[in-house]
Amino acid sequence: MTATSARRVPPGPPRSATPALFRRLVGDRLALMATAAEYGDAALLTIGPKKLYVFNHPDHAKHVLADNSGNYRKGIGQVQARRALGDGLLTSDGELWREQRRMIQPVFQSRRIAARAGAVAEEAAALVARLRGRIGDRRPVDVLEEMTRLTLGVLGRTLLDTDLTALESAGPSFEAVQDQAMFEVVTMGLVPMWVPLPQQLRFRRARRRLQETVDRMVADRLARPDGDGDDVVSRLLPLTRLGAEGRQRLRDELVTLMLAGHETTASTLSWTFHLLDRAPETWERLRAEAVEVLGDRLPGHDDLRRLRYTTMVVQEAMRLYPPVWILPRVARDDDEVGGYPVPAGADVLVCPYTLHRHPGFWDDPDRFDPDRFDPDRPTDRPRYAYIPFGAGPRFCVGSALGMMEAVFVVALVARELRLASVPGRRAEPEPMLSLRVRGGLPMTVHSAP
Repeated sequence: MTATSARRVPPGPPRSATPALFRRLVGDRLALMATAAEYGDAALLTIGPKKLYVFNHPDHAKHVLADNSGNYRKGIGQVQARRALGDGLLTSDGELWREQRRMIQPVFQSRRIAARAGAVAEEAAALVARLRGRIGDRRPVDVLEEMTRLTLGVLGRTLLDTDLTALESAGPSFEAVQDQAMFEVVTMGLVPMWVPLPQQLRFRRARRRLQETVDRMVADRLARPDGDGDDVVSRLLPLTRLGAEGRQRLRDELVTLMLAGHETTASTLSWTFHLLDRAPETWERLRAEAVEVLGDRLPGHDDLRRLRYTTMVVQEAMRLYPPVWILPRVARDDDEVGGYPVPAGADVLVCPYTLHRHPGFWDDPDRFDPDRFDPDRPTDRPRYAYIPFGAGPRFCVGSALGMMEAVFVVALVARELRLASVPGRRAEPEPMLSLRVRGGLPMTVHSAP
């Protein structure tokens, strides 16, 4: 760190803005990040005793998340969320995280995921069949609810070797866990878990229900030792030999996987169909590609490279509404990012939501334009200007499965159907553990022209 940089402090709102910033932290976290972006590629937000260093340039993201990732551990939000989610892969750190990652990484190997393409396509076809049954129905379908049902089915068949049908009604339980995790963020983890607030009571009931589901899943697996042992549950079973601590770790892992493993893709698909409804020409191009590539059959893994425009559509949807919308870190030691000193213990934020809308790297950044991702279109855009699955060592382990699932679903729906928004209903983003659609996404179902 140079003497000059040591005197530099990122620009940001004055301390008198703390009440307004806190209100945004509680009620509009995307607006809070947009406020930081107004000050440039680096900003310092002071909220009471907290100082948040927000970096919004691809080079900054690369430094924090990849080049010097060893100097950064999980940060604000994910630390506090540990009280709600336990020590699953999403919230753990250090050697525990590395052990967990090694344990489940083989389940996500490309050959194994490719071999599950048929199961993903069948679940997508079942979704289309359910939607087809609603053609002409004036009552709207909650697309977020349908995508959640789909992604739970895919999760069960591809990663857990378990039927998750019983969890299709568990949406309120997952929401209660997320609400508690965000409550922990806002209150900085200072409210004891035993305080009988209505929200905390809902969370305790939800956690019990999800953990009971996990316990039944594990008991079922122990009762049928004839499986191939190539799924997440089987790979985590050795934890049961570590006593109560091991069993709790297993619960934490599976609850976290069920939450993160279905919600991110369900959110991405919901935002995709919302954006497509406002882009009829894109719908037509999607349908034409699906008909040309697939005809009347289901997609296979080899079709992914042929469904090029469909992939571009999903990529653009994730640019505007990245499932991983915020990446919080804490500096272990002093560092320097973009010429600004970052002291040890500082809270550092990289926000894909604002990074993906940086006007220096994206023309007309708020416009939905899948052609941005045309592989034949030359671009000098930095690699880290687009990080919908995170980056560095903690890059999302399920990214390949999530992309295959999203591309298959969008192609099969576009081939047969059109989904239309309910007049007067706005789709608003809700930044929780993923960037989901607040209150669901009601749409009506129509036959493709």
